[in-house]
Amino acid sequence: MSRPKRLQVASLVALVFAVGTSLATAQLPTYGVGRPPTTEEVQAWDLTTPPDGRGLPPGSGTAVLGQAVYAERCAACHGETGEDPNYSRLVGGHGTLATDKPIQTIGSFWQYAPTLWSYIRRAQPFDNPGSLTAGQVYAVTAYLLHRNGIIGEQDVLDAKTLPLVKMPNHDGFMPDPRPDVGQAWK
Repeated sequence: MSRPKRLQVASLVALVFAVGTSLATAQLPTYGVGRPPTTEEVQAWDLTTPPDGRGLPPGSGTAVLGQAVYAERCAACHGETGEDPNYSRLVGGHGTLATDKPIQTIGSFWQYAPTLWSYIRRAQPFDNPGSLTAGQVYAVTAYLLHRNGIIGEQDVLDAKTLPLVKMPNHDGFMPDPRPDVGQAWK
């Protein structure tokens, strides 16, 4: 490459760097609309529950109570019993993960009951996510765990008992040997 050509390339790189740096440090415009969220609002949006159940809200439910909620809010996407292969299956699949045709369900694949509760709370029902009360989520979770043979029909799930539920695939995942990247941000 000739000297003038190298000078042009170097100038272009410097210009791109200068523009990129000034854009990165520039503050986005404000429009005088809205306000910063309060601490309480941020906490209300933090809906993720870790595997140990930390942060589960008050409420409780049983499989008997959850059956009605499931029929009304869940069966349209998962079928009447949660095991029909024509729908997104939630029940069954025990012992299939190591086969040629694994069936990933709550009873065969899910690792922790509190994270199941958290998922249902945040993402279900599909047509209105987050619309179930804490009690309804405990009840639906109990119903699905019961349908998978994990808890009894009258067992009460709440913030204390849910983390104690041992899922069939609890030990089925390989631990991640990498350091916890999330800790670097704290």
